[in-house]
Amino acid sequence: MSELLKQTEWRFIDQSGINPHFHALQSFAIDDTLCRSVGGRYSPPTVRAWVHSPTLVLGIQDTKLPDLQAGLHFLREKGYEGLVRNSGGLAVALDEGVLNLSLIFPDTEKGIDINRGYDAMWDLIQRMFADFDCEIKAGEIAGSYCPGSYDLSIDGRKFAGISQRRIRKAVAVQIYLCVTGSGQARAELVKEFYEHAQYQESLKFIFPEIQTKVMASLSELLGVAFSIQAVMQRFLQVMKEKCDTLSVSQLRDTELDWFHEYYERMMERNDKILTYREP
Repeated sequence: MSELLKQTEWRFIDQSGINPHFHALQSFAIDDTLCRSVGGRYSPPTVRAWVHSPTLVLGIQDTKLPDLQAGLHFLREKGYEGLVRNSGGLAVALDEGVLNLSLIFPDTEKGIDINRGYDAMWDLIQRMFADFDCEIKAGEIAGSYCPGSYDLSIDGRKFAGISQRRIRKAVAVQIYLCVTGSGQARAELVKEFYEHAQYQESLKFIFPEIQTKVMASLSELLGVAFSIQAVMQRFLQVMKEKCDTLSVSQLRDTELDWFHEYYERMMERNDKILTYREP
């Protein structure tokens, strides 16, 4: 197992239950808060699980789409909310069938090599599904949404993507896992968003040519009707095996002040970028 996963203590924050009042902007503010806490040694290494109602999370590059407002209008018609995260990458679809996990480590004096963070998450997912006769590969899946070198796939179909954020002497490794539902339907949503936002007219940035059939959920790939909680049980089993203490927690004390600071910052950024203004 990855050495990064072997910690004396893991702090666990569980936000995997469906809560219509839990906004995805809060999630990104929480992870930044935890980076500050873990990087400052106020908190032990922390893992967080989170699920959101239908949301298309945009990367900074997506805000440069030629007709972003038309894309956002399309999302609203489909019952999705659009927001911009505080990191790079491209659009990712979240809904009640997508489980997100964040692993937050303190950075070392020499620094954690970027691939070690990715490999730790890949190792975790492999171990969570080790009882299945399948190979979970890491590598870019052409035609997927938000393609990257650590796309996770089975038989050439992507079910997860990993990203990293490094701030405040900490590393947050984040993954979205398409657990249930149709991966192809999620890809179709993202594809249509880009089409409405006129991605082909962009002269400065290249956006993905999405091929919907390369996306799938774990339930589709493994032939098992997984629930989010069933996958959570697999996750907790792996984590408990490799640490002395897994302590359940929420944000506390000074962290709550930090959270409000980061959340306000996220809201201000989104209001500035996404609010329609007359030319």
